[in-house]
Amino acid sequence: FVGLVCLQRSTSTEFFLFAGMDQLKELLEPAREFANDSRRLVNRCTKPDRKEYQKIAIATAIGFAIMGFIGYFVKLIHIPINNIIVS
Repeated sequence: FVGLVCLQRSTSTEFFLFAGMDQLKELLEPAREFANDSRRLVNRCTKPDRKEYQKIAIATAIGFAIMGFIGYFVKLIHIPINNIIVS
């Protein structure tokens, strides 16, 4: 950060030149855009109705069941193979 670039003293006034303001604005611009986009997204969001919520819950339950069966079968195959390797 550049900070205070030039400080001149005149007989009656002091001149402060601060060149870092443009850099500060460039640094903060992405954060400002993100905040505005986030606020816009939250304002557009709505609560799901009962039907939509049920669809999401059923899809999630099916996903959990599929992943559980895959884990069970992997473990079922892994135990005998592990016993053969260890023995």
